[in-house]
Amino acid sequence: MPRVPNNKSAPEEPLRPASSVTLYDVAERAKVSGMTVSRVINGNAHVSDKTREKVMRAIDELGYKVNVAARAARVGTLRVGLLYSNPSAAFLSAFLVGAMGQCNRSGAELILEHCVDLKSQRKAIERLISVGADGILVPPPLCDSRSALKHLKEIGMPTVAVATAKPSPQASAVRIDDYDGARAMTKYLLSEGHTDIAFIKGDPEHTPAQLRYQAFIDTMREAGLQVPAERIAQGMFTYRSGLLAARELLGQKTRPSAIFASNDDMAAAAIAVAHGLHLQVPEDVAIAGFDDTPVAVTVWPELTTIHQPIAEMGRAAVELVIDHVKERRAGHDVPPKHQLMPYRLEVRESTAATE
Repeated sequence: MPRVPNNKSAPEEPLRPASSVTLYDVAERAKVSGMTVSRVINGNAHVSDKTREKVMRAIDELGYKVNVAARAARVGTLRVGLLYSNPSAAFLSAFLVGAMGQCNRSGAELILEHCVDLKSQRKAIERLISVGADGILVPPPLCDSRSALKHLKEIGMPTVAVATAKPSPQASAVRIDDYDGARAMTKYLLSEGHTDIAFIKGDPEHTPAQLRYQAFIDTMREAGLQVPAERIAQGMFTYRSGLLAARELLGQKTRPSAIFASNDDMAAAAIAVAHGLHLQVPEDVAIAGFDDTPVAVTVWPELTTIHQPIAEMGRAAVELVIDHVKERRAGHDVPPKHQLMPYRLEVRESTAATE
């Protein structure tokens, strides 16, 4: 029976702008899970025709922006998404070199999406899905974001967290042993005769920062040395935070003989502060970092640091996520895989034995 207008009835709710429609809106309209919608969008064969039709109808009704035609046209081509949020520029640069190189070798495309906070994480993930991401790489600090990893798990998106110190059971991971690396650096400084060592901590929300600091404290205690509170300064993995932390440590009446910073950016800042105070590095204060990013060999003197194979980790992460996607397309369930990469101690001119 045709519908008769009724002026007394409540007006129909207007359609939402297509740009604001999310994957979860589609799931609600189709009365399926977000994971099912993702499977349909990603062309997963393990979805019934009836369910696929419901999802596609909901996508059409809501105007959800997913380029289905583009997906159909690129059979056999994989798209690897990279979700990032203000990481170290040096880390991201090295990581991109490895990830892009491996994508080229694998015949895959790499697409980047930036987010700045919890609210924008979902939108960024939605954008990656809408442009055809088959799997997603999550470098620091989002590698430790429970909300991001949970969301990716819920929608069934193959995910690899990069450089997390405590891999989540929800996602695959590529990492080094941050605790062991920080122990190696602390032992090296002790072997060089340093007993008064200060430490610059990294972002407390980032698991590698937590483990690097714990390893430093544990190794000092094993050597019978207590670290006074004034020898610990808080940083955030940024150069500016390193400046503030180093000024705090080197401005004390009695200076430490060495500073171990949680990453190279903060260690480079510590060298700059030392130079500003007319201190010689390493004669007056030895300075060490962590990661071995390009800044380690562009400062003077060059940094002693722990080499984290960032480019190699990018390549490994791409390989891992592509393997995961291919296994899923073949109908296999793929449990998360955690890959441990080797680190090494790089001794350079910023440290030297005490007299």
